[in-house]
Amino acid sequence: MRYLVRSAKYFVAFCVLYLVVVWLSLKTTRGMDVGIWDYILATFQTTKGQLLGVAVVALAAFYPRFGFMTRRVECDMEEEKDVIIAAFARAGFSLKGESDGRMLFRATNILDRIVMLFEDEIVVEQYAQWIDITGIRRGVAKVVFQKWK
Repeated sequence: MRYLVRSAKYFVAFCVLYLVVVWLSLKTTRGMDVGIWDYILATFQTTKGQLLGVAVVALAAFYPRFGFMTRRVECDMEEEKDVIIAAFARAGFSLKGESDGRMLFRATNILDRIVMLFEDEIVVEQYAQWIDITGIRRGVAKVVFQKWK
């Protein structure tokens, strides 16, 4: 279910991005007195416009698959808790919850949360001598390279 929600979020985000680009294009082009919806309808009546629609649907469907990741790092969560929290703070995340061998981080900046479509939750769990850092690829990569350069 979570996968479908993420796909729907990315589909809406791609559609909004497309609308903004089309609107800016129409506003900056001289001599074109066409409405945005007329332009979009004309675009999707062409073969390339239909391929664009298929590409957006496919990208939105598969993005949750490659947009999230788990990275395993050799570390003891109990001994290096302060170091982990500091690495997340440098990457723009703060600790929101903690339970048995599990830490939950979220982005501190509201703009970052919006850009990540509120999929900014990163979970850190102890796994033997490793910790698993799971979440959105952009956030996990920022944190891993902050501490473990």
